[in-house]
Amino acid sequence: MKKSIKFFVLGMMLIIIAGCGSQGEAGETDSIKIGSMFELTGSAAAYGTSMNNAVHMAVAEINEDGGINGKQVEVIEYDTKTDETEAASLTTRLGTRDQVAAIIGPATTGSMQAAIPSANTAEVPIMSPTATDDGVLTDSNGDVHPYAWRTSFTNSFQGSALAQFANDELNAKKAVILSDNSSDYAIGLTETFGTIFDGEIVASENFSEGETDFSAVLTNIKDLDFDVLYVPGYYEEAGPIIKQSREMGLKQPILGPDGMGNEILRDLAGAENMNDIYYTSHFVVTSEDPAVQEFVSNYKDEFNIEADMFTGLAYDSVYVLKEAIENAESSDPKEVNEALKDITDFPGITGTFSFDEKHDPVKTVNIIEIQDNEEVGVYEVDPNF
Repeated sequence: MKKSIKFFVLGMMLIIIAGCGSQGEAGETDSIKIGSMFELTGSAAAYGTSMNNAVHMAVAEINEDGGINGKQVEVIEYDTKTDETEAASLTTRLGTRDQVAAIIGPATTGSMQAAIPSANTAEVPIMSPTATDDGVLTDSNGDVHPYAWRTSFTNSFQGSALAQFANDELNAKKAVILSDNSSDYAIGLTETFGTIFDGEIVASENFSEGETDFSAVLTNIKDLDFDVLYVPGYYEEAGPIIKQSREMGLKQPILGPDGMGNEILRDLAGAENMNDIYYTSHFVVTSEDPAVQEFVSNYKDEFNIEADMFTGLAYDSVYVLKEAIENAESSDPKEVNEALKDITDFPGITGTFSFDEKHDPVKTVNIIEIQDNEEVGVYEVDPNF
């Protein structure tokens, strides 16, 4: 009995020692782990899947080039299922059990807001490529969340840019707003546009997520005198709105935010209806920048689909984290987070940017012009608001 007890105690000590060794800092492992946490299923899957693809492509490039600080990078991938509770839970899992150096994702504002408290608790930086709501990186007191970052510009930034564009480039004097009243994203965009637009808002109509028939609301505005139709929302509803408005005879320019920037928009709207469409973008696919063209070509070759601004933002997120890890000379999450604060003039394919004191990137806003279903122009706007 005594001998059995001795071996039992020795075995338990070995288990405890092994367990302690497995809980070492992220920087002490043989590889550098980065979490990829996107909406691979659910209503935002079109965004999440493309961004997850871009993360994997960037990591493959980095590994082929020797890794970061001499270590290969490992992607720990999870599906948030476009569910905020799942996003919060996965953040905890990545930051504690998986011990990643940083987390990229999720795509949507709601999921990012749900995930941030878990990231703060785990003390691991979380970077959303596309959570654009102004308040997502700050708490109820207006204080910046210490571990939350993004590579996209904010809603007020792009809402202001669209209003300035309507004022200066389209010389619009009257506008109609058709907004998604079920989305904080759209509500914020609507408020900023209304504040910055110099002309008159002759009507402000609403729709809700998931609607497909907009004939009634379009009939309400059809005979109004206006110069532009502003549609703050996502491609799922913006596509049918473009299609039905054009089929109803509405020929005014249609303006929208980055949520319209997905190839599915063209499928839903119909190629013949994609005229006088303008939307904000973080990324210009037709740019002559060799780095952009190489990314676009490689992404198409790898995944057999076109790159867009969402893929570009996710790709930049990987590389800006690479720079932070290199500068920190560590993959310890706390040290990586500190290094992100000193990132300046980062040469991303979505533009050169630095992080400000709110952890937002400072960059210009691109507005894409679509005529005959083709991208024919790009306008750069520096919002003043």
